[in-house]
Amino acid sequence: MIMNASPDAPVYNLKAVVRETGLKPDTIRAWERRYGLPEPQRAESGHRLYSHNDIAMLKWLVARQNEGMSISRAVVLWRRLAETNADPSTLNPSFAVNVSPIPSAPAPTADHLGELRDAWLNACLNFDEQAAERVVAQAFALFPVEIVCSELLQQGLAAVGQGWFEGKITVQQEHFASALATRRLEAILAATPAPTRPGRIVVGCPPDETHVFAPMLLTLLLRRRGWEVLFLGADVPLEDLIATTHTARPQLVILAAQQLLTAATLHEMGRLLLQERVPLAFGGRIFVELPELRQRIPGHYLGDQLGGASQIVENIMALPRTQPAPQPVSVEYQEVLHRFKAQYPQIEAAVWQQLAASGLEPEQVEQANHHLGHNLAAALALGSLDYLRPQLEWMKELVGTHDLLPSELFATYVVAYTDTVSQQLDGRGDLIVSWLRRAGYGAKDGGASRSDPAGAPPITTEPRR
Repeated sequence: MIMNASPDAPVYNLKAVVRETGLKPDTIRAWERRYGLPEPQRAESGHRLYSHNDIAMLKWLVARQNEGMSISRAVVLWRRLAETNADPSTLNPSFAVNVSPIPSAPAPTADHLGELRDAWLNACLNFDEQAAERVVAQAFALFPVEIVCSELLQQGLAAVGQGWFEGKITVQQEHFASALATRRLEAILAATPAPTRPGRIVVGCPPDETHVFAPMLLTLLLRRRGWEVLFLGADVPLEDLIATTHTARPQLVILAAQQLLTAATLHEMGRLLLQERVPLAFGGRIFVELPELRQRIPGHYLGDQLGGASQIVENIMALPRTQPAPQPVSVEYQEVLHRFKAQYPQIEAAVWQQLAASGLEPEQVEQANHHLGHNLAAALALGSLDYLRPQLEWMKELVGTHDLLPSELFATYVVAYTDTVSQQLDGRGDLIVSWLRRAGYGAKDGGASRSDPAGAPPITTEPRR
């Protein structure tokens, strides 16, 4: 930039404006023709010349677009603010999206946002894509992009997930809503400006984790703070993440897990990153549900609220700190996990044989085996079978709404599984058997222990499968 030039002086050619704003030349010329902004002067050669104010105005318009506002509305807002002798380029971005096109109209409120969220949910449940998109567009015209993404889209998905868990919403409705919300977030991510701060961050999900909305939203929040963030998406294989760190050389890797199963794969990723001397930060619903799990992960916990995570990341990037040492997994747990995994196929087959006369369908037993077996292995890998209790309670509630198992046979199933583990591991699985029976799940009379009840884990942005 030319430091000594007057803000109104036409001294910048189109190439300089493109470099400063990130806009394409065709876009700048199209806005000039259609909206009369910017208003460049002409050099003697006929080439356009732009002022510092022109560049500031274009950056302001781009910022409003990134917040979800249409360019036509952004231009109207710019002109209206300019008519009041205010310099729009100096205004806080959140002011722009909260200004109504009609001066006498009331400012948008939290109640209004709640109404928009309800309208979006209703449109999604009725598979009305156009109505859902209209609601989101209206919300972006009234509220900052962070508010819309977190309080409309993210909380909307949380409501969808809870509805699915309660059996009030179908899988198809949940998938439709998730697809619309994710597509909108991807579009906003694609429009974020180039990074302005040094350092690179990688964000992704550990193996088997498919819930991407929260880490994708964190990616957006960090990019809007000027960070370069590479988003790797769902279910990132262990070896692929390590290869990516070798190529991208990030200053920080962020991983998100929503389930016990994926907390275990995140734990494994954390150990590998520690060996590579790559700092790790982590978060997700499971670490809110089971706070003691945080001590097992060799990394920085990002807090219970997504809104505060970006500031924690900034602190880590600004002042790198020593990675917290994870609580080790005992040798006994490691040995039992090894034996359990080795006998897993035989355990599944034996459970089915034991329940063959119960009237259960093979698919029901297979699903139950998958849920219990994988979560049991995850609890062993993380060093405490106590982590399994909320998952069993979740299964117990789920059977009543999703035909995982007939409710009256849940206790029978867990007892059969416990007996099978005892038989197949031939006394080497006493750690598992004694825990299940002590907790009340593997006892012959069934049911959970009344002395230590645990509610079903909350479903936040997306339902677990």
